[in-house]
Amino acid sequence: MKYKLIIQPTALDDLEQAYRWIAERSPENAARWFNRFLNALETLGQHPERCGFAPENDYIDEEIRQLLYGRRGGVYRALFTVCRREVHVLHIRHAARQTMTPEEFSGGEL
Repeated sequence: MKYKLIIQPTALDDLEQAYRWIAERSPENAARWFNRFLNALETLGQHPERCGFAPENDYIDEEIRQLLYGRRGGVYRALFTVCRREVHVLHIRHAARQTMTPEEFSGGEL
């Protein structure tokens, strides 16, 4: 089944901030990282249920899943919901950051 991928503005902002952080430290790798992350997000259009539940799933009424991207100390979590035939990417966070609170999800994207 094919799903429509919708990346919410909050997730785009998160992704842009992560890109800038990486670009400050490794400009030659930042664009490659960004493009590969987008490619990984696009795979959610096929079988998004393959991704496990995010820790935030315990505190949010909506079903929250996560796609993990990266390796070692550079793992990022794409937090998303699946609704009918759509995948909504809500936030992107470094895996070392604390679990999001319900208040952080407020903003109308759920």
